[in-house]
Amino acid sequence: MAGFRSLAYQVRDGRNDRALRRHSLRRCLERFAPYGHRATWWHLCDRHGIAPEDRAADPQRLVAALEELEEARAVWLEYERQFAERRRREKHHGLRRPEWAWGGSGDAVVRCADPGVRPDGTLGDVLRRLVKALESEPGTSCPVCGEQELRWPSVGAGHGAWDGAWGWDGPVCGGCGIVVPRPALADALTYPASAA
Repeated sequence: MAGFRSLAYQVRDGRNDRALRRHSLRRCLERFAPYGHRATWWHLCDRHGIAPEDRAADPQRLVAALEELEEARAVWLEYERQFAERRRREKHHGLRRPEWAWGGSGDAVVRCADPGVRPDGTLGDVLRRLVKALESEPGTSCPVCGEQELRWPSVGAGHGAWDGAWGWDGPVCGGCGIVVPRPALADALTYPASAA
């Protein structure tokens, strides 16, 4: 199974045909897709002028999309590195916290409830805003766009339900559409009123 860097090399390799380069970019999303696979793909396609189903997309556009994804991945990997270092220091000093921070779910760092509704800006900018929020005191608004309207999906609503069927762990922002990570929210906002 190829890793992210190996797949990125395939996207950049001019000897590969366009279909393989596009396929390799899609496979990069299996390793890192901050909004979830579909939402991240649509974001990259929209920002870089790639038709989502175009199997012969312009290689320059594919590389530009890859560069945006790589920048975001670097932001997140640095956050994870600093977080792990901080936790080692805290554990050494005897500090134990059951819910110490949010590590993401690997494939989706800041999941979008609807793949068609995503935050504005590059993936790297969005992740920088999220990291800043996760490193500060929990707030009462969306850490990515600042929107105050946070809605909990209805229990039993199927797709998007709070019951955890999709692994969601927070309310949906009414502005940018992300599922706000609980560690970014003040305690009073971490559970829907019906679950309290």
